[in-house]
Amino acid sequence: MKILVPVKRVIDANVKPRVKADGSGVELANVKMAMNPFDEIAVEEAIRLKEAGKAEEIVAVSIGPQQAQETIRTALAMGADRGILIKVDETVEPLTVAKLLKGVVDEESPELVILGKQAIDDDANQTGQMLAALLGWSQGTFASKVEIDGGKAKVTREIDGGLQVVELKLPAIVTTDLRLNQPRYASLPNIMKAKKKPLDEKSAGDYGVDPAPRLKVLKTEEPEGRKAGMKVADVAELVDKLKNEAGVL
Repeated sequence: MKILVPVKRVIDANVKPRVKADGSGVELANVKMAMNPFDEIAVEEAIRLKEAGKAEEIVAVSIGPQQAQETIRTALAMGADRGILIKVDETVEPLTVAKLLKGVVDEESPELVILGKQAIDDDANQTGQMLAALLGWSQGTFASKVEIDGGKAKVTREIDGGLQVVELKLPAIVTTDLRLNQPRYASLPNIMKAKKKPLDEKSAGDYGVDPAPRLKVLKTEEPEGRKAGMKVADVAELVDKLKNEAGVL
């Protein structure tokens, strides 16, 4: 079985994003970038499936600027076998990503695509579902457990009411939640080996996709600072403030 794992280059989760002075977006210059944490979980799950003998090859794919090579190399250092970079310099929207990934799937013919449920920069939570729709594949989103057996995948999903177990017929799409696993750190020897693993470069035009954005960001603002709380003397005063000041009653 071949597994395809899309990985996205985002601002490091430990860095506090800053809005540009003109409000046109988030400042990316001289900011530490890293692999999207949910995609790290996806890479780890693919590696565990390979270690369990359920998969033979793991292909990491990223869509973004030339620097996204570093993100793919991280996946290769963790244990992926080869990488594909679809070079796109402008911001890529979820539907465009899904269309490009469909092109990669048609080319590579994997039996399983594992990707993060969302990216921590746009929080869209759309790409996996859109890809499943474009391919006509079954999908298991928000996975906290994945079991592969006999051409089927049993996925435990995290939903509002608790857990839901679904059985999918392969090929399938799985999106990862936080509790699926704990990603490993890439060792220094594996980081060195990753430099020699194959990494192909493609363009959006190779898949017949126009990457131009359909949405325009009018303005980006930082959220307002949280206001300090206050103490009330009794329940009557609390109800009064909730009704007349907060307007929630």
